[in-house]
Amino acid sequence: MDIPEMSMALAQTQTLNEVSIAVLSKSLDSMESAGTQMVDMMRSSMELSVNPAVGGNLDMFV
Repeated sequence: MDIPEMSMALAQTQTLNEVSIAVLSKSLDSMESAGTQMVDMMRSSMELSVNPAVGGNLDMFV
């Protein structure tokens, strides 16, 4: 393998590594956002479970 081919292979490898890191970073950001939303959802449901009066009555009209 000559020097120009090695140089091109190295540049391609570096580009692929940078793209992989960028995709991983976006994936981590997405997972962090999903985790935050899940925690918020759990907190709101815990508020309802702590308040026993919520959902205790059912109004029916005939």
